[in-house]
Amino acid sequence: MSGTEIYCPRCRRKPRPEDRWVCTRKIGGCGHSWDTFSTRGICPRCNWHWIITSCHTCRRFSPHEDWYHEPERLPRETATAGSSDELE
Repeated sequence: MSGTEIYCPRCRRKPRPEDRWVCTRKIGGCGHSWDTFSTRGICPRCNWHWIITSCHTCRRFSPHEDWYHEPERLPRETATAGSSDELE
């Protein structure tokens, strides 16, 4: 089974490994540039935990956790009539 997909919850753009976000000093960050998804939104220099993330394409902010999308799981196969695995 494949792992978690990461994409913008607004425009569905997938970030590239070379994309960088800045821990902006305007709101208390340190100015470091890094791939925010490699640390789940925590700056590796100052440990600031970013709860919002902007998209490089649509330029809109979303909660950081909303970028992580789990693959849909298919329902388990149901037992066929007459099967020895049939539930009562």
